[in-house]
Amino acid sequence: MGKIIGLTGGIASGKSTTSNYLKEKGYIVLDADQYAKKILEPGQNAYHNIIDYFGKKILNSDKTINRKALGHIVFNDSSELQKLNQFTHPEVKRLMQEDQDRYIKDNHVFLDIPLLFENKRDKACDLVITVYVSYEAQIERLMNRNGFTEDEAKSRINSQMSLEEKKKMSDVVFDNNGTKEELFKQVDQFISKLENNLI
Repeated sequence: MGKIIGLTGGIASGKSTTSNYLKEKGYIVLDADQYAKKILEPGQNAYHNIIDYFGKKILNSDKTINRKALGHIVFNDSSELQKLNQFTHPEVKRLMQEDQDRYIKDNHVFLDIPLLFENKRDKACDLVITVYVSYEAQIERLMNRNGFTEDEAKSRINSQMSLEEKKKMSDVVFDNNGTKEELFKQVDQFISKLENNLI
């Protein structure tokens, strides 16, 4: 029986980079964002609830949800974000749980969940890792990566729990203020401890 390891961070903190590296190393990583995309597909329960609430204005011509249009609404209004989360989080949790139960018998399972602490999912983990960067680095990376203005970047970052807070609540912190190589070195050290039952 493996360990359930929560992996979290913030937008542009390097969580996906860490997640992909763990997959390359042969670990099972269940990515909440992938499940979130899946439940937005036409025919899914959450899809219908979202359209009923937010209206057809968030649909593309092919009836798929325009994530950018939806994002524009919810990242500028916390009550709308809360509403969206009510539709999506239970479905994501259900699908992830099914896969987790299947994989945990054979190996460690990493749960890549941006809102791990916010949704109290850390309680179900044996260990929690936060991929950390400074607030300034987060803004800069987000502006470069997504072409956001500084205000847009700050509004996205500030809609999440701060990385400083997540850092305090975690068992392990990967500091990603340096290079990708430095990040991977920390991941390798963690894996070594994990495989030798030192953690």
